[in-house]
Amino acid sequence: MEITEINISLRDEEKLKAFVNVTFDDVFVVRGMKIINGSKGYFISMPSRKVPDGSYRDIAHPIRNEFRQYLETEIISKYRNSLEEEGVEVTEKIELAVHEGVENP
Repeated sequence: MEITEINISLRDEEKLKAFVNVTFDDVFVVRGMKIINGSKGYFISMPSRKVPDGSYRDIAHPIRNEFRQYLETEIISKYRNSLEEEGVEVTEKIELAVHEGVENP
């Protein structure tokens, strides 16, 4: 499965940095991903819904770790480019996420 489009909607909040929609193979889109600035670094939050017990369950998520890494790296790289296009300073924390892969909380 190949990523064919990533749409970033920047946010300027303490933790929520962007909403993300990703298109795969020009035929399938996953909406509602988020880029979060957590205590351990940037990470991608998959779309989720609240279940009756009050917790949240992912609606869609990668099964293989290799694909998760690929997805996260591509999203964070696109996020970095979006920041640059908007004239926003790219911090060292973002650079680390791009070059080393993002961490999961």
